[in-house]
Amino acid sequence: MKYPKNELAQLVIASCVSNHINEVVISPGSRNGPLTIGFNQVPTITSYSVVDERCAAFVALGMAQKKQKATAVVCTSGSALLNYYPAVSEAFYSNIPLLVISADRPKYLIDVGDGQTIRQTGVFKNHILFEANLVEMQSEVDREINKELVYKAIKIANTQKGPVHINVPFDEPLYDLVSDMLEYPLEKIEEEQVLTETPLKVKELEVFADTWNKAAKKIVLVGVHQPSELLQTQINHLLKDPSVLVFTETNSNINSKNTINSIDQFLAGLSEEEKEFYQPDILLTIGGLVVSKRIKQYLRALQPKEHWAIHATTGYDTFFALTHHFKISTELFFSQFFWLIKNKESKYQQKGLRVKETRKQQHHDFVATCEYSDLKVFGVLNQFFPKKSVLQLSNSATVRYAQLFDVDDSITVFCNRGTSGIDGSTSTAIGHAMQTKKQVTLVTGDISFLYDSNALWNMYIPTNFRIIIVNNNGGGIFKILPGPKKTDALSYFETPHGLTAEHLAKMYGFEYLFATSIKGIEKEMTSFYKESCQPKIIEVFTPSDKNDQVLKTYFESFKV
Repeated sequence: MKYPKNELAQLVIASCVSNHINEVVISPGSRNGPLTIGFNQVPTITSYSVVDERCAAFVALGMAQKKQKATAVVCTSGSALLNYYPAVSEAFYSNIPLLVISADRPKYLIDVGDGQTIRQTGVFKNHILFEANLVEMQSEVDREINKELVYKAIKIANTQKGPVHINVPFDEPLYDLVSDMLEYPLEKIEEEQVLTETPLKVKELEVFADTWNKAAKKIVLVGVHQPSELLQTQINHLLKDPSVLVFTETNSNINSKNTINSIDQFLAGLSEEEKEFYQPDILLTIGGLVVSKRIKQYLRALQPKEHWAIHATTGYDTFFALTHHFKISTELFFSQFFWLIKNKESKYQQKGLRVKETRKQQHHDFVATCEYSDLKVFGVLNQFFPKKSVLQLSNSATVRYAQLFDVDDSITVFCNRGTSGIDGSTSTAIGHAMQTKKQVTLVTGDISFLYDSNALWNMYIPTNFRIIIVNNNGGGIFKILPGPKKTDALSYFETPHGLTAEHLAKMYGFEYLFATSIKGIEKEMTSFYKESCQPKIIEVFTPSDKNDQVLKTYFESFKV
């Protein structure tokens, strides 16, 4: 085998090997040549070549999303690194461990007019957990500094769950080779260190438990969350308390007939009197960010007396009422809290679940009779998602429509809700699909799909990967939002384009299907999930001039 002669490259690679970095997504370049050569030779690391750096970073993010363990992404110097920023910010706000490794020019070549050179130090400073700017190896002191920096970066990515940046300066020659890797006594991150949490102090928790036990109206709001059997069990136990209403979203991956799993439906038809009744004494938020804008507006207007956030790293004051942040995992919090709390007599949950059942019937009646539209299409598509599969959702209108339907309990749901951008939805879904044998389906809008179309420029896409494009010829969300329609510039918000995915599918080796009606969807979906030697795309065309009015009428129907 041939390894890079460059000592700094060897140190970075050896440290990744020692600390269980098993996947590396590499974008081609010259300055990162020593890293590319080395990672490609290590038997314990699988390397992937993804040309577009923005896509590559989201592919790595999708892998890390699935594994919940750091995945590395490697690029050359210059503007290549800047293309990582959308994925870095998503990893930062979604608590996904991402190891960014960038090659750089040595310090004496910065700001002297050398090609493909920018100021890479500090480039992600507002959205990074740790930055390791390595130094050129000129002494044993330099070696120890670099070893400590790389070790610390990998440890922080895995323990604190977020992005870190290792910037590696390489001087020429870049392609000198040796037969053996140098030996470095590298410190390893033990698995126990990654998993260990410190429990909360019982005396302090007792104060909160006392407040909880006295409250007759409590809302538990679950945002984005990784699938967790333990948390599901804990939520089921919590629901035995009649004073607790649990609000979930599709991508919270919590399922129960006794949760409010379509928040916007629930809130849409409440009278002013009912809104006041459901104002909670205590709001307990767990997981990541929340999709529903209505719940944000509601809880900002009718604030809880207490808002407790449970999250190992971040406690967002989303409703401007935060009173305490428990810096701990949700599962460990409840494992302690349940010993201290008791059920409280209340009609709160019972009344809430009655409203839910009313809304479900109203929803069913409306969708069954409404005209062909995005809403109707999502209802039909929802019937075809395979059980025990993975559903990836793009942002904007797609993730919002998905909240209105009951997804099968066996399906796990993901969406890039950290920054809620459309820029890497397809790449993230592909990265996730590359790390699982389960069926993965991406449901996306046309703008999101076209924006990230370089995601298909990827030789590792599994043949059971599926993309469903709901094409309403533009950013339909901007017709739903009241502001843009009032202006004379709607076309600049909505961006109508008249394009289809047919030629992209052919170029990248996808089987292409399309539908323009409910019957057409039902016909094509009968074969969509059958085994194939190609991944597949189905493009469903909907009327852009009707979707917003149908959705508006839908929410108005709950007020009856």
